[in-house]
Amino acid sequence: MKQNYYEILEVDKNASPEIIKKAYNTLAKKYHPDLQNDDVKHLYEEKLKLINEAYETLSDEEKRKNYNLIITSENSLLENQLKTLYTENQHLKNQIVQLQSIIQNSTTYSLPYNNSSHFQTNANTYRYNNNNKSPVNTSRKQSNSFLKNFIKNIFSFIISCMFFYIMIRAIFAFSLFMS
Repeated sequence: MKQNYYEILEVDKNASPEIIKKAYNTLAKKYHPDLQNDDVKHLYEEKLKLINEAYETLSDEEKRKNYNLIITSENSLLENQLKTLYTENQHLKNQIVQLQSIIQNSTTYSLPYNNSSHFQTNANTYRYNNNNKSPVNTSRKQSNSFLKNFIKNIFSFIISCMFFYIMIRAIFAFSLFMS
């Protein structure tokens, strides 16, 4: 999308032809390349070309009507894209909230007890419970805490990815809006 001709001439969309002509004359004098230093002359030539193009379009009534139709359709298209992005972002935010609640409730996850691990002879596997003098399996507790941490990390990663996706979509929408 080209830069808005109204913005180039620094006038309102509803400006009269006289105001447009006055703005054109003022900007043409201000940005004329012959009045500038040699090192920035090429920049002012490009700026003056844009000013001339904008004035040529906005000074002719028929071209101005067609241009206004194009601007209106582009703006409505951008508005629709922004609305779509907004609803997608709201949906993703809801999913993030749901995942955060799952993470907070992840302390209820546990591994099923594996009978074959009951007969391990590793010294770190058992410790004595002083109340009833029976061995307590500590490897099961360690694996449960490992699983809890693993699940929390997975959900945190998913939330980070969703947040990154939201940010990328917002930057894309902003770049569409600004172009």
